[in-house]
Amino acid sequence: MKRNDQSKTPQETRAGISRPQAQRTRSSQLSRGGRRGSQEGQARPPNAGRITPPRDDGQPRDSGEERRPGPSATAATPAPKVIEIGEAISVRDLAGLMGLSLIDVIKHLMNEGIMANINQQLERDIAVMVAEDMGFRVREPVKVEPVKEEVKPAEVPAKRTYTEEQRARLKTRPPVVTIMGHVDHGKTKLLDAIRETNVAAGEVGGITQRIGAYQVEKQGRRITFLDTPGHEAFTAMRARGAKVTDIAVLVVAADDGVMPQTLEAISHARAAHVPIIVAINKIDKENANPEFVKQQLSDAGLVVEDWGGDVISVEVSAREKIGIDTLLDMILLVADLAELKALEDVPAHGTVIEATVDPSRGPVATLLVDEGTLRVGDSLVIGGIAGKVRAMFNDKMQRIRAATPSTPVLVLGLSETPEPGSTFQVVADERAARAAAAEYAAAHAQEMVSHPKSLTLDEIYAQIQAGETKELLLVLKTKIQGSIEPIVTSLEKLSTDEVKVNIIHTGTGNINESDVMLAAASHAIIIGFDVTVSPPAARMAETEGVSIRLYDIIYRLIEDVEKALKGMLEPEVKEVVIGHARVVATFRIPKIGVVAGAQVTDGKVVRDASVRVLRGGQQVHEGKVASLRRFTEDVREVAAGFECGIGIQGFDKFQEGDTLEFYTIEQVSVAG
Repeated sequence: MKRNDQSKTPQETRAGISRPQAQRTRSSQLSRGGRRGSQEGQARPPNAGRITPPRDDGQPRDSGEERRPGPSATAATPAPKVIEIGEAISVRDLAGLMGLSLIDVIKHLMNEGIMANINQQLERDIAVMVAEDMGFRVREPVKVEPVKEEVKPAEVPAKRTYTEEQRARLKTRPPVVTIMGHVDHGKTKLLDAIRETNVAAGEVGGITQRIGAYQVEKQGRRITFLDTPGHEAFTAMRARGAKVTDIAVLVVAADDGVMPQTLEAISHARAAHVPIIVAINKIDKENANPEFVKQQLSDAGLVVEDWGGDVISVEVSAREKIGIDTLLDMILLVADLAELKALEDVPAHGTVIEATVDPSRGPVATLLVDEGTLRVGDSLVIGGIAGKVRAMFNDKMQRIRAATPSTPVLVLGLSETPEPGSTFQVVADERAARAAAAEYAAAHAQEMVSHPKSLTLDEIYAQIQAGETKELLLVLKTKIQGSIEPIVTSLEKLSTDEVKVNIIHTGTGNINESDVMLAAASHAIIIGFDVTVSPPAARMAETEGVSIRLYDIIYRLIEDVEKALKGMLEPEVKEVVIGHARVVATFRIPKIGVVAGAQVTDGKVVRDASVRVLRGGQQVHEGKVASLRRFTEDVREVAAGFECGIGIQGFDKFQEGDTLEFYTIEQVSVAG
């Protein structure tokens, strides 16, 4: 089960990339020893390890330009610049810290076998390696005693790592708030009341059909709201690496109470470590019962302040505009506690909230600026898409020239429609944008082919032993509500000093796309008890690399998780359908019994394969192939288009028109 650390992929260390010390030592010799030799039998590219310094005008050098000598080329080279790197730093921030091109940094990482995008968090040892290769000297970060705060750390969104000089330039930014909750509990009407406009009236059936981003002012301060169709969109963005939300407002109807989608929204917000403010809506209704809602929330583990907890709740009426000012005050209070700040004087980067093709204007996208200032005329790259800001509009569709952090804007000038949740980055010019887009496309293609996004249960033990995993995250779905509690209780008892079993969401019903998206965003494993997987969810799980384990006996479920934690789990297996045949006649053969005369319609039939007999779409038998003949001779396999005689162990009631489905059980390969 143990694997060499060098076999890790970027996804296996998504919270930060790390590699063995020996490899780091070799890599750090680049700046001193020039070109290295081959590694693992493959020759290094001629320029491997060389970094193209920026031109005098700050632009990245063209590949055809003459390069300056590297830092070790001459004794006259000035002393290397000293920089400070914290425990983790993004590729983008590292490039900015060194004053070098993002493209050069990404190229160097690729030469070192690390596929990382501009937002990838690098652990300190990798960042130090890159900096030293590029001629910088890295000093140990200054240790600062943590300041004790009344707010729990888990309730405050994670802060970026800034240098001392950058911290002096930080400015307070508006909070970004996502409205979440059960369908028809008044999410859009609440936002309507906040904006004092009438968005909901234009939506089909009063249900939000699109993602929007809007800003309002309270006490002279701005608040940015994301109006999403539900927590799925919120988590879809998070699954793609976009963490745009600072605060989640959970809307619960006072006359309806906590519903299944309410519980899902809570799970999704908690998984993102986003502080929650509860808005108990529709208190103007006669049958409103806010106290019952608070009790239900407490049962779900969300204890409001009125009940002795630490979750802020506000009673509101979107229709009567009651409690709206109080809700906004609470949002600003939580924002103040989180100390939300960003740099304004750097090239802008942020997130795509939504995108579409306008018949008259071409591709348009709603962007949310995360940091920096986005200006008309800026060249930007969004994944594999390059573009230039030709025009920019605010949420009131007024033309603006610049957008600061936490500001949503509609942008014209993209070459293609980007995917919501993807990130954008302003670069020096259009040529640099095209180059960065090409680099991303190449790296992303390699990443998609080579690396799964999530762990399988079989890989957990190796990561525990390597000290990389301290928590096993699970999404649990069962057929009935009564099965949840005994399974959760049993799983939680498996927690040890080395690793904790954390069930981030439970629910009843078959495994759906929302479950898969939550697991993908959280790097969790889905456990299903006595349920099935919907076809769309199965396709999404395959695409996102999410592991799903299905069980029909509780003790086997518990046993598998326990074995994974102890490193004794048997390899995961999967069923592979290899072919189908149609029964056209039946025969009785002495000493063998009744066999089916069948024609192989697709794939192939293999002796000793497993087989299902399907009649009218329903399974009537499952067993093993007992005999396989072509005419009078035994054969090992029969290909599509040919006829054969098939005998099945323990079954002789064939009927013409039956479909025979043949499959094998294969072990899922696990690296290591």
